[in-house]
Amino acid sequence: MPSNSDSQPGPEKPEETPVIRVRSFTYSYGSRNILEEISLEMREKEVTAFIGPSGCGKSTLLRCLNRMNDVVDEGRIVSGAIELRGNNIYDGSVDVTALRRQVGMVFQRYNPFAKSIYENVAYGLRVQGIRKKPVLDEAVERSLARAALWEEVKDRLHEVAFKLSGGQQQRLCIARAIAVEPEILLMDEPCSALDPVATAKIEELIHELKRNYTIVIVTHNMQQAARVSDRTAFFNLGRLIEFSKTEQIFINPKNWETEAYISGRFG
Repeated sequence: MPSNSDSQPGPEKPEETPVIRVRSFTYSYGSRNILEEISLEMREKEVTAFIGPSGCGKSTLLRCLNRMNDVVDEGRIVSGAIELRGNNIYDGSVDVTALRRQVGMVFQRYNPFAKSIYENVAYGLRVQGIRKKPVLDEAVERSLARAALWEEVKDRLHEVAFKLSGGQQQRLCIARAIAVEPEILLMDEPCSALDPVATAKIEELIHELKRNYTIVIVTHNMQQAARVSDRTAFFNLGRLIEFSKTEQIFINPKNWETEAYISGRFG
């Protein structure tokens, strides 16, 4: 018979400290609150998906994670905080440029610069003052390889980026974002302008990228959220309705609003 010690459960694995912690975060445009008392955590090398109907606040929150909303004149924090590894990113001492290197962004519409493929990827490194060609060459190849684009463009590096297909341009934008070695990658509906074949490549890429990066993705495509994410947050009318493991959200949601949205009854 097994000993008593064999039948006893082992100690629980301690909860990993989240990379990003949003604490009771309320954000407004003018006099109207766009986000109301949002609290959630994003863990290292996981994909977190934000879903919900248009205007629910998911893209606003995503842009708050690297302070992209700082450029919105009427936008302001009403209460709460967003912490990156325990440090409030809205503290007055934070270098916003450094924050955005640490928390990269990929936008809804692919937006390569009017430069060569090589210079698109090298751009952020040049801004940091890196000029040595061997260093740039290595970083460009590494970033394009991580973005699953190197084999397609390695003989075309000095062609203008606009000659690439839409899906290739979006992967180039991902390569540009990761060239500066961020810790976190934000993606705001990165597949909404792409065809199904290009979308499948981006989704496959997301699975690969999470080996090295913590990823937060906004998507209107619930099937996409189910395919690529580890955890899913459902928003409605500026509130976080439910946040859990993706399987829980899509198979057995706890909140009736989540179930109604997932089943297509609104949104």
